[in-house]
Amino acid sequence: MNSVIAAVGVMLILSLIRVHVVVALIVGALVGGLLGGLGIHGSLEAFNKGLGGGATVALSYALLGAFAVAIAKSGLAHALADRVLKLVGDKSATTGSSGVKWALIGLLLAVAVSSQNILPIHIAFIPLLVPPLLYVLAKLRLDRRLIACVITFGLITPYMFLPVGFGAIFLKEILLANITSAGLDVSDVSVTHAMFIPALGMVFGLLVAILISYRKPRDYDLDRIDQGGRQSTSFSPWSLLMALVAVAAAFIIQLWLDSMIIGALAGFVIFSVSGVVRWKEADDLFTEGMKMMAMIGFIMIAAAGFAEVMKATGDIKNLVDASAAWIGNSKAVAALLMLLVGLLVTMGIGSSFSTVPIIAAIFVPLGMQLGFSPLAIVSIIGTAGALGDAGSPASDSTLGPTSGLNVDGQHSHIWDTVVPSFLHYNLPLIAFGWFAAMTL
Repeated sequence: MNSVIAAVGVMLILSLIRVHVVVALIVGALVGGLLGGLGIHGSLEAFNKGLGGGATVALSYALLGAFAVAIAKSGLAHALADRVLKLVGDKSATTGSSGVKWALIGLLLAVAVSSQNILPIHIAFIPLLVPPLLYVLAKLRLDRRLIACVITFGLITPYMFLPVGFGAIFLKEILLANITSAGLDVSDVSVTHAMFIPALGMVFGLLVAILISYRKPRDYDLDRIDQGGRQSTSFSPWSLLMALVAVAAAFIIQLWLDSMIIGALAGFVIFSVSGVVRWKEADDLFTEGMKMMAMIGFIMIAAAGFAEVMKATGDIKNLVDASAAWIGNSKAVAALLMLLVGLLVTMGIGSSFSTVPIIAAIFVPLGMQLGFSPLAIVSIIGTAGALGDAGSPASDSTLGPTSGLNVDGQHSHIWDTVVPSFLHYNLPLIAFGWFAAMTL
């Protein structure tokens, strides 16, 4: 058996039976390394080598957690939540609660989309905005699985379709650049045209989640939310002003220096210097914030190690080559297999940005040989790269929503974020991506 298939399979099975994702990644990597001929020492060496690749992201998220706790201390997010709660009223079944529900869904969707292009901060907004809103969401009896799907949609669809922000990196610097280097001239190809139909698959999945899957009310323990996300917080106009200044400074510095670490650190320093966070409390708050995001950090570090083992076995290329051998001359089978290989690779690595360079080198000449148009080849590889991002336990597109929705322990990463996003986005992406490949 191909070691990549075995490693990803073991990792997913362990995750689904509620083994912690970090443990599942380590065990999956070892199984894949052993089957790939690396041996136990070679597997561990490759895994350890890859750990450093996730360290920067992990530190960034830890500092963002500290920054989020400082914002919570200022009262900015709670002021927003209290304002929304007043609109809801004491009973969730009030006349205007339906309008508030849709307004909240629209707000979270707009912020998530904007975090990829207008203000490219990716998942940094989630620990700032979501936890203070959990009480409101519970009063409205909104299913958190729906919120996870809404946020995940906003984190993935913009970079798939809009060539700005993270989309400019994925579509231009990674997708088109790797296709060009593999020997296909795509200078006349509109990447938004190529990815339009796959993006419609994401829209279809979102509509199913909102209108069908999670439209029924779901109840959560309000007392646990009180303990996890709504500690009593006093705030003043000065603290709210400093919070706005700190947020603006963090965003500007991040865009200027292209560093989430420095941006989050600058925001935390502003809170400390302004007195919103007392100097004697700063150390405890910083530690508390880092603890809040520690799970994401460790999972990202372990995922980097997992990806390094998979690359060291050489079986990712073997998997792509084998799929080419199975295809024969059937364009329909070719499109489906290329999409499934992209799904499998991204599920294991956890990054669509890292998948495209791996698969483009083989899929471009294969697509040209089978007679796919340049537009269809761009669509196939772009969709194959994005597939799996929504359903991977190690993807920041699933870890981010969980970090905000599970602060009170009432939201499972695997069953409430990973599985719903996999079903609602990966399955439509396969269908719509295949249709795009056959029609473009």
